[in-house]
Amino acid sequence: MKIIACIKQVPDSEAKVKAEGGQVSWGDAPLVINPFDEYAVEGALQQKEALNGSVTALCIGPESAKEALKHALAMGADEAILVSDPALNDLDTAGAAKVLAAAIKKIGDADMVIFGRQTLDNGAGLTPAQTARVLGLPMLGLAGSIKVEGGSVTVERVLEEGRQIMNANLPAVLSVVQGIGEPRYPSFMGIRKASKATIPVWSLADLGMEAPAAIVTRSELVNPPAQETSIEMITGETPAEIAEKLADKIIAEKVL
Repeated sequence: MKIIACIKQVPDSEAKVKAEGGQVSWGDAPLVINPFDEYAVEGALQQKEALNGSVTALCIGPESAKEALKHALAMGADEAILVSDPALNDLDTAGAAKVLAAAIKKIGDADMVIFGRQTLDNGAGLTPAQTARVLGLPMLGLAGSIKVEGGSVTVERVLEEGRQIMNANLPAVLSVVQGIGEPRYPSFMGIRKASKATIPVWSLADLGMEAPAAIVTRSELVNPPAQETSIEMITGETPAEIAEKLADKIIAEKVL
């Protein structure tokens, strides 16, 4: 069983978003593995242990994203691959799906591709389904449990309305939710192994493709203009006097 866990590096959840020069900025917030993707790695490792398989962590991002991949390696992934290219700086979800699909095909012979439910930065939750479509594979989303029997996989989907059991033939693409199980802590030996690991970096040329044209683009962001406000306290000797003054004020300001 060959499993690919797709992850992403994102700003820490405590990051404060700012609009600077018309662009979104996370400031100097530390970058970490997407918390939802830790569940994807956990789900992949569970299947690795149950089926005597292997797990490859796959990520698109800058050179710094190697740290997120090392986190996956420390958890127990067997290998990691980074897709990095300056032309991918403004990638949308559809473009990410095309790049991930190309990388998955290059890795080859994957039985299962697992995503987290969404990313912490954009949070669209579309990339798993879009990747499945590009690959031409069945998609089972929001899985809280995974069971493989023979050449098929059965999942229990965790939905707002309840639970739903679905299955599909392998290979398949899955996204998982927290019900899959709490992500394991990286072991000391895992951390040491990850620190020494050599992570291959693939460019678009290595994938034999050009940067996908963006379907969704971000408009220039601006901070809202400052608003000046003033407060007037209405006083009086009695509540009735205060109410009368308030009524006169409301009528004068043409609020009513």
